[in-house]
Amino acid sequence: MGKKITYVTGNKAKIDSAKSVLEPLGYEIDNIKMEIPEIQADDVVEVSKYSAKWAANKLGIPVLKNDSGLFVEALNGFPGVYSHYADDTIGEDGLLKLMEGLDNRNAYFKESLAYCEPGKEPVVFEGITKGIIDTKKSGTYGWSWDFIFIPEGEDKTLGCFPDDERWNFWNLDCYKELANYLENK
Repeated sequence: MGKKITYVTGNKAKIDSAKSVLEPLGYEIDNIKMEIPEIQADDVVEVSKYSAKWAANKLGIPVLKNDSGLFVEALNGFPGVYSHYADDTIGEDGLLKLMEGLDNRNAYFKESLAYCEPGKEPVVFEGITKGIIDTKKSGTYGWSWDFIFIPEGEDKTLGCFPDDERWNFWNLDCYKELANYLENK
C-alpha cells in the first residue's frame, strides 16, 4: 500500500490534525474538496462511513472522510447529526435560546473519522471533545459553535482562540487510532 491518503475536506483544521499525527509516520496527506451525497442518519458514524466509501470508489484511492456533530446533554443530544442544518437555520443564538434557564450546560463534539480504500468497507475511528455551552456568544475566531462552546478545562469559548491554537483543543484520538490501524494492517 502506498502511504498517500487523500482527506476529502476543505477544512484546514481537520487537515492539520491528520497531518500532525500521520505525517511523522511517513504518510502523505493531501486533500480534495468535493460534493458527496450525504445520507440522513441518526449517527455521525453512519454518515462518515457512507461518504468515505462513496469517495474512495469514485476517486479510486484511499480516503479519509470526517463527520462530526455537537451533542448537548440537556437537549437530548440535539443538534447532533443535524449540527450543520441547525447552524444554518437557528444558529448559535437559537441554540442559546433553547438552553435559556437550563443548568445542565454539558456538551461534546463527536467526530467520526472513516478511512476507506476502493472496493473495501470503511474503518471508523471516533473522538469526543467534551465541554459546556456558554450562556452567551464570545470570541472573534472560528465559526459556528466555536462562539458558544467552552472546551473542558478552559474558561472561554473556542472562538477566543486563534486558528493555530484552537485545533489543539480537539481530541485527536481518532487520528491516533487510525495511525495505529494503518501501521498494523
